[in-house]
Amino acid sequence: MMNLAFILESSAKDFPAKDAIVFGDTRLNFAQLNGAANQVANALVKRGIQKGDKIALSCLNIPYFPIVYYGILKAGAVVVPLSVLLKHNEVAYHLADSEAKAYFCFEGNDALPMGQQGFEGFNQADTCETFYTITANPAAPSPFGNTETLGMLMNGASPVFDTVQTQENDTAVIIYTSGTTGHPKGAELSHSNLLMNAIMVREMIEVVPEDVMLTVLPLFHIFGQSVQMNAGILTGSTNVLLPRFTPDDVFGLMLKEKITFFAGVPTMYWALTNAKISDEHIAIISKNMRVSVSGGASLPVKVLKDFEAKFEVPILEGYGMSEGSPVVTFNKLNRVRKPGSIGSAVWGVDVLLVDENDLPVPVGEKGELTYRGHNVMKGYYNKPEANAKTLKNGWLHSGDIAIMDEDGDYFIVDRIKDMIIRGGLNVYPREVEDVLMKHPAISLVAVIGVEDEAMGEEIKACVVLKEGHTATPEEISAFAKEELAAYKYPRIVEIRPSLPMSATGKILKKVLRQEAKDA
Repeated sequence: MMNLAFILESSAKDFPAKDAIVFGDTRLNFAQLNGAANQVANALVKRGIQKGDKIALSCLNIPYFPIVYYGILKAGAVVVPLSVLLKHNEVAYHLADSEAKAYFCFEGNDALPMGQQGFEGFNQADTCETFYTITANPAAPSPFGNTETLGMLMNGASPVFDTVQTQENDTAVIIYTSGTTGHPKGAELSHSNLLMNAIMVREMIEVVPEDVMLTVLPLFHIFGQSVQMNAGILTGSTNVLLPRFTPDDVFGLMLKEKITFFAGVPTMYWALTNAKISDEHIAIISKNMRVSVSGGASLPVKVLKDFEAKFEVPILEGYGMSEGSPVVTFNKLNRVRKPGSIGSAVWGVDVLLVDENDLPVPVGEKGELTYRGHNVMKGYYNKPEANAKTLKNGWLHSGDIAIMDEDGDYFIVDRIKDMIIRGGLNVYPREVEDVLMKHPAISLVAVIGVEDEAMGEEIKACVVLKEGHTATPEEISAFAKEELAAYKYPRIVEIRPSLPMSATGKILKKVLRQEAKDA
């Protein structure tokens, strides 16, 4: 038998009094976290939840997330984490598509009225039977009438529970993809998928019980959930939770809690590099921090170099996706890092670059990144047609274009869907973005293709300038023209105050493309 919740039970035995979760002034040790999760599991089983039932969870990075998450797993049920940014109609879709039996939803705050949206979504979902409100004050009544709160659910429940036996290939979590085309799809991840990824992270980053992780990546997303929460719980290290990213809050916690390990997406590193902070505080952070990790999107080489120069902390870049639990390749601490590389395949995973006919491409040639191994999802929940397109002969097709060098290190070129075909020639936005990031006035950039009558697609650069700097679209276009082939430089440059981003900090190119189409 194998249940992912065993990682919490094991650390509760080995490090009972050690801090597992820190949130503001709240500190839960491993014994307390395990006991609270047991209370949730006891209450769920008492209310009729059975092995394999799906239970949705919408919650910020607060202690209730791991309490409910591991409680669901202990009960033998399946966790369906949902983004806290979903609207009520989107919540209803996810509840129905996953066939969720119950739904835990944080009541939210003035800036994020999550609870109301969730309640409306719950009312629209025919399959979901029970709604539980996660309130900021566990003793407070539910703001939604007769619905039960998490505090009410746990009240009187025993902190001792015999975890339901599950098998390694049983589904533990269903993670919904971003849904760039059509409706989001739920990737079924097994207990084995997630346990192996947590072990991989522990070994590759050399995580130890003494590590203190700053966890600002949303726990409802697979990156933060697997690379930080699960890996930290497995190892016996501490997760310091932060619900929303701001450079000031991150710096404050790095100083207060003596953070040793930070993980983020490229836009977070860009923001931290450009934020104002005293030399004294930089020195303290640099002394405490031993490693940082970047994922979720390609990290511009300039951002990597600028961050490492400022904080003297190495960034290990990796590659992953929800369907890969998530880590597929990674830069290990014991290997020489190459700027711009996503590293090599992790232990137990094979990576192969193929052409449009699924034939291997030579070293140095572009191909779609495919992989197989212990990290590959079981499939998309109730989506046989999507599974047939994505899972072929045991290989998962990522939709990402990459190059492998002579040393076996991989470099992401772009997404197949993001590739621009201008006048019949392929243009990879990542290449154009890396060039534009060298411009002294440019702080952030996203390159997209827009419809063009003559060329089919034209190249457009959406640019955010550095504070106090100026540049015209014509100057930026001319700069790129000097560095790129004639068919690659952007003819259209839009200077914007900001770029649209997802809850995880990814630049939303689909929003930029839709805006351009509407215009």
